[in-house]
Amino acid sequence: MNLTLHLTDNCNMDCSYCIREKCPKDMTEEVLYKACDLAFAKGGRAGLCFFGGEPLLRRDLIYKALDYCEQKSRDTGIKFECKMTTNGTLLDEAFLSRAAEVNMGIGLSFDGTAQDVCRVFKGGLPTSKIVENKAKLLLQYMPEAAALATIAPQAVPYYEESVRYLHGLGFKRISAVLAYGSKVNWTDNDLEKLEIQIDGTCRYIKELFMKGEMVTVNHELPYDKAEAIAMEHNIRCEHEEQEDVIGELLKEEAESESDMVTRPPVICVMGHVDHGKTSLLDAIRSTHVIDREAGGITQHIGAYVVNTQGRKITFLDTPGHEAFTAMRMRGANSTDIAILVVAADDGVMPQTVEAINHAKAAGIEIIVAVNKIDKPSANVDRVKQELSEYDLIPEDWGGSTVFVPVSAKTGEGIDQLLEMILLTADILELKANPKRRARGLVIEAELDKGRGPVATVLVQKGTLKVGDFIACGPCHGKVRAMIDDKGRRVREAGPSTPVEILGLNDVPGAGEIFISPENDKEAKNFAETFIAQNKMKLLDDTKSKMSLDDLFSQIKEGNLKELNLIVKADVQGSVEAVKESLVKLSNDEVIVKVIHGGVGAINESDVTLASASNAIIIGFNVRPDATAKGIAETEGVDLRLYSVIYKAIEDVELAMKGMLDPVFEERIIGHAEIRQIFKASGIGNIAGSYVLDGVFERGCKVRISRAGEQIFEGNLASLKRFKDDVKEVKAGYECGLVFENFGDIAELDIVEAYKMVEVPRK
Repeated sequence: MNLTLHLTDNCNMDCSYCIREKCPKDMTEEVLYKACDLAFAKGGRAGLCFFGGEPLLRRDLIYKALDYCEQKSRDTGIKFECKMTTNGTLLDEAFLSRAAEVNMGIGLSFDGTAQDVCRVFKGGLPTSKIVENKAKLLLQYMPEAAALATIAPQAVPYYEESVRYLHGLGFKRISAVLAYGSKVNWTDNDLEKLEIQIDGTCRYIKELFMKGEMVTVNHELPYDKAEAIAMEHNIRCEHEEQEDVIGELLKEEAESESDMVTRPPVICVMGHVDHGKTSLLDAIRSTHVIDREAGGITQHIGAYVVNTQGRKITFLDTPGHEAFTAMRMRGANSTDIAILVVAADDGVMPQTVEAINHAKAAGIEIIVAVNKIDKPSANVDRVKQELSEYDLIPEDWGGSTVFVPVSAKTGEGIDQLLEMILLTADILELKANPKRRARGLVIEAELDKGRGPVATVLVQKGTLKVGDFIACGPCHGKVRAMIDDKGRRVREAGPSTPVEILGLNDVPGAGEIFISPENDKEAKNFAETFIAQNKMKLLDDTKSKMSLDDLFSQIKEGNLKELNLIVKADVQGSVEAVKESLVKLSNDEVIVKVIHGGVGAINESDVTLASASNAIIIGFNVRPDATAKGIAETEGVDLRLYSVIYKAIEDVELAMKGMLDPVFEERIIGHAEIRQIFKASGIGNIAGSYVLDGVFERGCKVRISRAGEQIFEGNLASLKRFKDDVKEVKAGYECGLVFENFGDIAELDIVEAYKMVEVPRK
């Protein structure tokens, strides 16, 4: 059953067309819970729509309703969905984060005109102020959110402008309704004017449709088509001269030598996969980053500062696999010295050559670290011989390239390597002005569920401070917090310092130049200019029902000329890397095209695009949300999830050859609630649990969630009834659960059991 909950009696609006009388009393918790029970009463699907006094909703009631309905859904097995209309007063990061967890559909209400001629807040504040401030925040969390435009007679002259205005804010969906009521007086003249405005837009769309062009009211036409339409209607059309506006904005004046001070060198560690780059950094930093990387392979750029001999050195750890060419190229372009790591027992490999070419193209110094000299099969002279073929001649052979034999395992040669880095930096005379406004590069960026957009940046010039305004590519904001490479909050970051920053309005692209303007207006202008200059490229990237299982047969039958893929990953750098690697798989029979790539969980929009364009979705360190997963099953969209990129490349490559391994599908078998915790010597914490639905089986895999957040995923180590080990426990029974290498459990945690089941290929 679908149910609308009106959650307040105090409207903060003063609309010219409103006839609503004040409610006699506010909604109580008792009434709220009864209403939620009613939504679940008829079975099928429970639907809730939160609506209030246009609507200044009460957050606490919404949170309680969501918590209550989530528990009801778990208890009954009935799915629930919720929607809400709001003028934006309610929206902030905390609320949107909670709303996103339950896939809430949110419509931002607006009066249908940029001039706000018929609807204002009490006190005269126009609604557009709320819309402008909240629209981008809403779309950041929910790209598919709709704008709800109410059109009163006074707003008719501004209808077309209103649609363009809302589209400019970023809304893909705009729903318009006509205001009605005793205070609203529509005349034939008003309706005729509205019809003319709608027809004016539709006429051009119809003409293009007759020529085979599928466009919408918000579609932007290329110049040649716009010119043809203009000529048909005797309208003069001139092509605007394009200039590099971004280049002009980024142009800098020469700095005074008296302001320059010595800065730390920025080092990137490059080389072939498995030659020990991250292990070498570990030895330098005396930490263990390698243990946290899937498959022991660095998945995206990390930036670290090391102190040695009283001086600082900044390291960028660029991934070694060839899939990360784009990331490594950014690493080379943002650094002063490249440490080329070559395994003494393996020699020069394809990515070694690639790294050499990138470093040379970037014009940076190369120091060769010959790693793994502790191995019996190590041959340093062979490495020198092979590298000399690429114009890297060792100093002891009469050349100018520094070679340092090292062992990341034993620590041998590490001090000599650091000494050579500092010596090379002294020769390069690296300097920067710390007194100017900051400028640098985005090393990596991601959308964190709790913190919003997070970017790792390398300050190259000036000093970046908390509170500074910042702009990078299409993003802007104010630095709310900075975290250094040790996880500590800092107030400022000088030249050659990497920091993680919070406060941007969106996720910037890795490799973007960032600047720190004087004020918020300049930051917004920079971002808006960047978007305007790159709009066509962004559209092409986004525009440009296949299964890997039937890929080979389609190719052989000649039915497939292009393989469309959609790539979603946890961070922007990985998106680019996966895209580039997959495109390289193209051959004479089929072209691999990545029609869309983005950061964050696989959502409904991704699945819809995949269904419409017959594409396969590749997820790298991300999962689909519940709605997306359901639609994918209904539409038959192939979702492939990976944590290490080799497997993604291998699967697509094997599919193109018709050699895929058996398919395993995740099958959820039950849920349980932890109700009591027991401690046992030699075992640790035992979760006394009640099985809510399904069945728990010995040896199954589990996920543990607390307050809607997943805190563990792994294996079930032990399943007991009383003191006996059992094969399974069904719904309605209690049991004891022990989790493999995890004991940080709490009462009311929810445990989801699943197993991987082999399914036949279609």
